[in-house]
Amino acid sequence: MSETKLIGLIAGADRLPVIVAKGMKANGFRVICVGLENNVNPELREIVDVYESIRLAAFGGWIRKLRKHGVSRTVMVGKVEKRRVYTPFRLVQFLPDWRALRIWYWRLRNMDKRGDSLLRAVADELASGGITLENSTMFNQDDLAVPGNMTKRSPGSSMLGDIEFGVMIARLIGHADIGQAVTVKEKETIAVEAIDGTARMLERTGELCGKGWTLIKVSKPEQDMRFDVPCIGVETVRSVASLGGVCIAVEAGKTFLIDKEATLALADEKGVIIYGITAGTD
Repeated sequence: MSETKLIGLIAGADRLPVIVAKGMKANGFRVICVGLENNVNPELREIVDVYESIRLAAFGGWIRKLRKHGVSRTVMVGKVEKRRVYTPFRLVQFLPDWRALRIWYWRLRNMDKRGDSLLRAVADELASGGITLENSTMFNQDDLAVPGNMTKRSPGSSMLGDIEFGVMIARLIGHADIGQAVTVKEKETIAVEAIDGTARMLERTGELCGKGWTLIKVSKPEQDMRFDVPCIGVETVRSVASLGGVCIAVEAGKTFLIDKEATLALADEKGVIIYGITAGTD
């Protein structure tokens, strides 16, 4: 099989790697997957052509297992909780190999350890081993958000005002590489996504605000589409609805809707608006 029909997949947790693997297969690619041990959706093994388990901090192992199957191009998607990096005894827990130590103590030696810095250092390390990290959306354009209203209900003028305000705040925290999402009500920032993630932010919003708030999730300024692309799915809709939210606004063309049809159907069932923000909505 020609190299152009061979692709790697570095997979973290949750549904996104499954969706991306299906997109790869639909485009005629043979998929070689390396999945983070004890962290990957079991459905993934049934979709890909080759599955290998890897440790989180064994970047040399990532490279060796991909190269063993002739892979030179890969996509990296799936959840890895960054707070795990700061757990006690992390060196013992993750057993980092020399490439992981080189990333942490050499590539990042004069840099901060925020998400984008860390992920770009990982991409550079993969490249040094002959693995090019590709745009994570390249096989799944139909799974991205589209501009405007995607559900039966549409936002009114007050909600559109909240969305416009929330986009401004989300851009600011994205520029600082803090997070990608905020919750807003009546042009007041209720909660901001940080290292604890979107789910915890939604819980805090429900506790603080009650009903009638909006979740805004956007890409970072100059978003690197190779990694950390924002996404929502069924669980996001379920959480927003149960905690009193009424609208989810996401950036069109740069946000994955995981299990898109099911996500939009549940939003209609729960009365939650899903709205695609365009570049001018800020």
